[in-house]
Order: sequence, then structure tokens, then C-alpha cells
Amino acid sequence: MTALRYMGWLTGFSVFTAFVSIIWQAFLSLQALNRTTVLLTGLLAIEGSLKRSAQEPAPKVAIGYGACTDLQINATEFLERYYSRRIPVVTTGSREIVSNEDELLQSFAYYFQNGAAAERVMANSTLFKQLVGYAKVMDKERINWYMGGNAPLMAVRFFMEGAEVLLGAHMSKKLRPLLPKEIRLAGDEIANDDIHLILEYKAGDTWGSYVAPRANRYILHSDRNNPHLRAVEQLTDALKVYHPQLLVVSGLQMMDMFTFNPGEREARLQQVQRQLTSQPADTLNHFEMASYVELQLLQQLRHFVLPYVDSLGMNEQELSNLQQVLSHGRTTLATDWNPRIAHTLDQMRQVFISLLEDYGQRSSSDPRRRRISRIHVHTLAYQAILTTASSKWKNTRAAAAKAALTAHRYVCKSQFINPEAVLQVLDDSFATSTQSDAPRMRIGAASPVPCWREYIEYGRQHQRLEVEICVAPVLVCREARKTAGAGDNISASGLAAQL
Repeated sequence: MTALRYMGWLTGFSVFTAFVSIIWQAFLSLQALNRTTVLLTGLLAIEGSLKRSAQEPAPKVAIGYGACTDLQINATEFLERYYSRRIPVVTTGSREIVSNEDELLQSFAYYFQNGAAAERVMANSTLFKQLVGYAKVMDKERINWYMGGNAPLMAVRFFMEGAEVLLGAHMSKKLRPLLPKEIRLAGDEIANDDIHLILEYKAGDTWGSYVAPRANRYILHSDRNNPHLRAVEQLTDALKVYHPQLLVVSGLQMMDMFTFNPGEREARLQQVQRQLTSQPADTLNHFEMASYVELQLLQQLRHFVLPYVDSLGMNEQELSNLQQVLSHGRTTLATDWNPRIAHTLDQMRQVFISLLEDYGQRSSSDPRRRRISRIHVHTLAYQAILTTASSKWKNTRAAAAKAALTAHRYVCKSQFINPEAVLQVLDDSFATSTQSDAPRMRIGAASPVPCWREYIEYGRQHQRLEVEICVAPVLVCREARKTAGAGDNISASGLAAQL
């Protein structure tokens, strides 16, 4: 009887413990849902403040260069179907150019296991056509064709945000109808568009022993039109009468060395430089970063492009890469897919200081150079925008909120944001720097998008420049639907809010 009584007591205690655990989990879930709802309400309220009056003219934006057709497929299904027996044991992401199947699989596995976005050129055009053929064989429901290219995607987003848009790109008859007819096109019609193969994967997807920590994509291309930036001259001519408030340069990652004869790439980048320097002082110039791996190209961009722009846009991988190039003259591979805000802000400051010091050393010998005044970094969990306090950029807080909401809507492929379908990755507060005495900012109902001002010191004479920094939390999709093109849409929405 004693044993039975003891077992009964133990069973009862177990049931009670399970009941308390269920109640506790429900309480925690309710708390998380309440916090998400509060943040969403705050972000939407800030976004609502951006509405333009009927009398206010639409901002004018020009953007180049290039366009393509994106063929999006499920990465793991594609690889399981065609390469299930060739899963690499050793991975490498260091290759600038992918030449064969083994290099492709090694490179993909490296970035897949790190959850990092990557874009690589396939030098073997025959193999690339074979891979596209493989993708086309897959069930039609499992592949999707989209208009691609940084410039067209940003152009469409600018148009959706109410801007008047001029796009410098070549397009075929098949691709042009996908672009809103209101967007002006400076570029010739071509017979066939370049194709980009987009290998998309979700958080938790597996391939052999590899597991993706977050949703992302691996992009493969073998372009013949885009690397040469053939629309530069036509866009330059159109700009003479268009007079935009903002000129955006993007798509330069297509300029892989193997495509060009000696000296040809530098000549094309000089054309981009002339386009940037020919803009009047009241036109803001922005450069959209991408997945660069070739150090020589990055050094050329540092010489021909970076000194002549007011603004930069990039993700956490591209920020780390740029910081390493500016500070140490080297590139990086995949970095932390979810970096601490403090770490990202410190890297943004380092990039900002490097560009300010470069401007200070050379502006007297080249008056066409511009002093950087804006950096926007978009990550899975947050948006961070830094602007100089005295610049033309406005609405920094609202721009960060807008970018955060655009990130969710685009990746989830839904305009409606359901608080129950999102993850809140950030904590309630964060440090503004990795330095031990750095102040902390809180994220909550009173401040869904924390902003603050600080002074950044640079140069041998210890000059100080006041900046404003805003950080907005992203309501992360529990199930990502599309990541390719997210950065372009996020960056363009933030820029549109600041014009």
C-alpha cells in the first residue's frame, strides 16, 4: 500500500508539474506576442508619419545598371535531386570564380552552413547552361521566374514608394513588361537576358550533415551583358535632362575579371566615376554594395566609386568585408549571420571614419570627391542607419522603421504582418558599442526605434563630426518565402523615406 501511495503521489506531482509547465509556456508565449504586437504598432505608427502631402512633388530617382531573369529554386531539393552522392566533406568559400561542380558544391556548403548570402560567377558557361537545364526539369511548382538585378528591383521599390524613376538597363522584350510602364528606361533592347540561378533555403534546411542556421540564398550567374555596364552612357545622357534628387549605382559585383580584357574593366569604372562626378551638388549619390570576393575589384571601387558617393547600403556580410578592405586591405569570408548590434555599430563607425579620413586627405586635390554622410546596414534582426547631423538626409528614424517593415513584408511575401507569425530576435536593450562603458538603448513601447546622437572623432587633428544613429528591430518571418532581392527592396525603401 505504501508503494502504491508513493506511486500515486509521484504521478500526481508529475501531472501537476506538467500542468504548471504548460501554463508557464503559455504565459511566456503571451508575453512574447504582446511585446511583438507593441513593437509592430510602434513601427507602423512611425511608418505612417512618412505620408507625403498632395502638394509635395514625388522625389526623382535614377538608378543603374543592368537587369536579368532570376530562376529561383529550392536549394536542398535541387541538390538532393542531382548531387545527393557528392556532398563535400571539405568546404571552402574563398573561390572568386566557380569553375566546376566540385567547386560549386564546396562553395555552396560553406555558405549554407554559415547561413550567409553569397553570389558567385560560373566561369564555365557550358556547365551553367547545364545547371539551368537541370532547374527547368524540376516541377513547375518548385521553380519561379522573376525579374532580377539590383537596379530593376530597387527601381520597382522606389516606384512603389511614390518616386519618379529612371532606370539604366538593357532588357529583352520578355522582361520589359515586368517593369512598371511608368519607370523610364535608358538602355537598348537585347535579344536575351542574362539568367541568375537563385538557390534559396530556409532556416533548419539540411543537406547531408549541413544545417542552415537561417534562411538565405546562394546566387550563381554567368552573365555576358551585365558585367560591361553597357547602359552607363545612355543613363549619363538621360541624366542631363532628368536632374534626379538621388542617383543610385548598383550591380557592379557583376564585373568579374575573367569577363574583361586587360584595362577594360578599369575603363568602364572610369565611366561610372564620370557619371557620379557630373552630378550637381544637390543630387545625392548612393552606392549599393553586394557580395564581392575579388580584392582587386574592391580596390578599384575604393578608387573610382566610394570617394564620389554620399551614401552606402549593405548587409552584415558586406559591411564586414568592406571594413576589412578599408582597414587591412583584405577580404573576409562568411561572418556571424546574426551579429550583435554593438559589433555592427562599431564596424559602421570604422567604415565611416576610414572614408572621412580618405576624403580629408584627398579632397583638396580632387574637389569632386564627396564626404560620406549616410550608411545603412540591414541584417536579419535589425536595421541600422547612420547619418551626419548636418546632411540632407531626413527622417532617419522613420527610414529605419520603414526598412524593417519592408524586410518582413518582402521576405514573408505578405503586406499583412501577423504578430503570431514572426520571431522577435532582439532583446529589450542593446549596447551602442562593444566598449565597456558604452551606454545602452532600450527597445519597447516608448521607443520602438531607438535613436541617439554622438560625436565621431577622426583624422590626425582629431576632428569631430556629429551623427545620428537609429536602430529598428525586424519582425523576422517564421517561414521565409523569398530572400533574393530583399536587400535591394530594404535599401530602396529606406532611401525613399529620407528624400
